[in-house]
Amino acid sequence: MSMRKRLSGRRRALALTGAGALVAGGLVTIPVTAAQAATQCSVDYTTNDWAGGFTGSVTIKNIGDAVSSWNLGFTFPNSSQKVVQGWSAKWSQSGQNVTATNESYNGSIASGGSVTLGFNGSWSGSNPKPTSFTLNGVVCNGGTTNPTTPPPTTTPPTTPPPTTPPPTTPPPTTPPGQKVDNPYLNAKGYVNPEWKAKAESVAGGNRVSNTPTAVWIDRIAAINGTPDSSSNGAMGVRDHLNAALAQGANYIQFVIYNLPGRDCSALASNGELKPDELPRYKTEYIDPIAAIQGDPKYASLRIINIVEIDSLPNLITNTSDKPGGTATCDTMKANGGYVNGVGYALAKLGAIGNVYNYIDAGHHGWLGWDSNFSPSAAILREAAGASGSTPANVHGFIVNTANYSALKEPYFKVTDTVNGQTVRQSKWVDWNYYVDELSFAQAFRNELVSKGFSSNIGMLIDTSRNGWGGSARPTGPGAMTSVDTYVNGGRVDRRFHTGNWCNQAGAGLGERPKAAPEPGIDAYVWVKPPGESDGSSTEIPNNEGKGFDRMCDPTYTGNARNGNSMSGALSGAPISGAWFPAQFAQLMQNAYPPLS
Repeated sequence: MSMRKRLSGRRRALALTGAGALVAGGLVTIPVTAAQAATQCSVDYTTNDWAGGFTGSVTIKNIGDAVSSWNLGFTFPNSSQKVVQGWSAKWSQSGQNVTATNESYNGSIASGGSVTLGFNGSWSGSNPKPTSFTLNGVVCNGGTTNPTTPPPTTTPPTTPPPTTPPPTTPPPTTPPGQKVDNPYLNAKGYVNPEWKAKAESVAGGNRVSNTPTAVWIDRIAAINGTPDSSSNGAMGVRDHLNAALAQGANYIQFVIYNLPGRDCSALASNGELKPDELPRYKTEYIDPIAAIQGDPKYASLRIINIVEIDSLPNLITNTSDKPGGTATCDTMKANGGYVNGVGYALAKLGAIGNVYNYIDAGHHGWLGWDSNFSPSAAILREAAGASGSTPANVHGFIVNTANYSALKEPYFKVTDTVNGQTVRQSKWVDWNYYVDELSFAQAFRNELVSKGFSSNIGMLIDTSRNGWGGSARPTGPGAMTSVDTYVNGGRVDRRFHTGNWCNQAGAGLGERPKAAPEPGIDAYVWVKPPGESDGSSTEIPNNEGKGFDRMCDPTYTGNARNGNSMSGALSGAPISGAWFPAQFAQLMQNAYPPLS
């Protein structure tokens, strides 16, 4: 089975909300009252630029009296410079004049305190930095005004300050570089501003647009950003890390996805590296990513890597001696490219103190049979010890990445029987030992521990598209006429077959990201950004190495790997990773739990 990818680079100008426009010259014309007389600040303004766009980070340091609310003003020197989308403040722009007004959670800045905010912008010609800033109408000059109330001294207070962080931005409690057991727990996730803008381009998308999603690094060019691509974001790895710092995020998620001979069992997600190009994978792909993620500037971030989806299980299930297997999977099994590539990635990235590696581990409709279950765990363990790696470089595993398998099947379980027959004999279950992702993830975790992984490993479940809500969702068990009527009438997963993976009609958003939801599960996550295509419905020429797979064709009647069933794919889909607004609208409509 195969799961897909992402990355889409089109951004759109958003309507900016917040405070009113600035007057010419960049100064906010707010009367200076007695309470503001001792307002003073310094501003650190930095940018990371790319062709036509940039990420701006602004840190305001208050060196006057404490303030309970704030309004920052500045003027862009170039009339082409625009704020496209901002965070940690309400942003507005009139002409070249920009204002940023505090959010409800960061309005108070103590004397000597600071607050960081950020935005994505656009420019043409040049991108010079503003030279003057105001805070609450007073020009920031670096601090010639003394506060009327001196800032606190270093003498310890008699009553200790509260130790519980605000719920809006809970900072990590672990020193930088020291790993925690669960990087998602009590942590704020990074919201990819590029995906956020696309989500908000669809009616109702603002209901979920602030959800953390993963950033897919699906080719070498994506490391530095690919502004001219149809399916890769303009922002590169460093841009996203800087934006995460500006947001005050505690964790950021990346998908490491560029193995040689990538996705040997499918075409829609084939990659740029040929089966024999493992050296390029190491030196041109993994090494540069490790260099960026290892920058001490990012030591306070928990960097979570989802390592090479669809790779290692393919070596168990999709070689040519298996139904529907391919010669490319034979090659990758023989040359060790997948095992050694994953091992190298784990070793390089795992050596960074604040990096957490989770390896892809398929899904229940792929690996739930005895013939696949234990052998897949064994090859994952082999890769964890390859190319200088050890299992210590593996923090956990992820299931259902970019797939549609239901988190829980509430109306039947694998131990049920109908008229003396086990539901495992139904056409849908097909002798599988698992019927949903939660039961599979927990059981597979135990199997991985038995193969030599730490008993502390945690599992992730991608719930971005497995909600299966809407009017087609069953409300109770199926008829007890036969095992098939019982299962088909009660299953919430409405696909034709568990092997169908491409742009599934009827799918919905699943559980929103949540830390520690069940025993052994570190988090429910949205690794596949909802609304990004799994593959094109028809062949579309492209320069990203992405082919046309009939499983993405809604007229396709299937093959041995999906029981010769209809593909269930939506029509009108673009290449994998490109924005597919019709799919995103469907996912919101069929969300479960439903969207408010």
